[in-house]
Order: sequence, then structure tokens, then C-alpha cells
Amino acid sequence: MDETHADPHADPDRALPRALDLEGASNVRDLGGWMTRDGARVRFGRVFRAAALDRLTAPDQRRLTGLGLRAVCDFRGVKERARAPSRLDGLDAVVHSLPIEPRIGASLADILATREATGEDVLSLMRKAYRSYALEWHGHYRRVFELLLDEDGAPLLFHCSAGKDRTGFGAALILTALGVPWESVLEDYLATNRLWRAEASLAHTLPPPVAEVMLRVHPDLLEYAFEVVHAEFGSIEQYLEARLGLDAPRLARLRALLLEAPR
Repeated sequence: MDETHADPHADPDRALPRALDLEGASNVRDLGGWMTRDGARVRFGRVFRAAALDRLTAPDQRRLTGLGLRAVCDFRGVKERARAPSRLDGLDAVVHSLPIEPRIGASLADILATREATGEDVLSLMRKAYRSYALEWHGHYRRVFELLLDEDGAPLLFHCSAGKDRTGFGAALILTALGVPWESVLEDYLATNRLWRAEASLAHTLPPPVAEVMLRVHPDLLEYAFEVVHAEFGSIEQYLEARLGLDAPRLARLRALLLEAPR
């Protein structure tokens, strides 16, 4: 896994996404470095995504402190946070609780109780979850954009438990709003499959077809969420304005704050 100190002068052509190699957390990475359609580049050291932060070691905490984070947005549900409080000792950052409740859990339990769960069963549930991210939980993603537009809101890190679905959709929204091509948005999303270290116990407690779905990200899910956006709003631009508050002036400001102009 690549190591980074979020150096703004670091080689932008290193393999992306640029990950932080931490002992107690995985899937922690900088959203910087991706090229936009017009040749600009997302700034390093401004926006980070991660999985849960409840097992950070003291060296991990020092690494995160070195990023100068101003805000941490936690998408985990209320019970998830209570079970595994983040270890953010030493971070001079405001923690924003933006719980996107994992409603898939009860339905998954019903499916597993039949002992005949298939991967397609779980994918069907996950599609419902991704639809809800776009249409029901948009207010929490809007709050992330509001913080990014605040001069004191970044550097910002957002995360959930695995850093793959709720966080993955949020990262896709940010990169898309910045004008990053869909191929790169998907590349960032799919990097979870090599960067997330799932607990071994999860794989052992789930039927193999279910584990194959639950312990990975799938491009069809992200594509489905954006198809829902297009079907409901006509375009991603209309969605960004209507649901995320990114009208033309605010979108231009976001890009000015988070993009480096073409050299």
C-alpha cells in the first residue's frame, strides 16, 4: 500500500488513489490526484476517505494529526458509532455525526435465516441501499459539500464502517462534481477491493455467495445509483443543485477550492 504525508508537491503521477498505510485502519486515502475532463487536477491533502477509525494506534493518530484535518464526517449509524467509538486523540478536528443508518441489516438477517441466501439476493438489497443514499440521505452528503465550501472546513475526512458503500457513494459524488471522468470515479470506487481489510470473522460467518457480495464493492451498484439520479432529476447537474445545494456559483467555488488549474 502506498504511503503518503499528503505533500502538496508530491509527484501527481504516482499510482492513484494514494493511500495511507495505517496499522489500525484500512481503506484510508486521499481523493487528490484525479484529472478532470478539462485537464485540472484534484488537489492533494484536502479531502480524504476512510473506513472505521475505532482501532487507530498512537502512530496512526499522529499520522492523521499531521494531515491538519479540520473536519471528520462519520456516516456510521448511531449503534455502529456506539459499538466502536472513533479514536481521534490529538486531532484538532470537529467531528460531524451524519448517520446513514444501515437498514439493509434486518433484511439481510431475514435472508440468511432461510439458509438459502444467494449473491443476487444481497445485490438486490444493496441496490435498494444505494438508491436510498441518493434519494433519502442526500442531506448528509450535502453537509459534506457545505463543509468543503467553508474555508475552515477542509482538510476533511469522511468515513463509514468499511469505507466502501456510504463512503464510496460520497466520494463518487465529490469527484463527479469536480468534473472527474466516470472511468476515474469508478477506479477510485473499485480500489476498495484491494485497500479494505475486512475482519476475518465476517467472511467466516457469512455464506460464501453472500460474503462475495458484502465484502467487495461492485461497479453495477454505483452505476445504478447514478442511473437513479438521472431518472429522477434528468442529469447529475440538476441533482447537484436540487439536492446538494451546488448551483453554478457554489460549484465554481468548490472547483476553485479543490482543483489545481492545468499547468
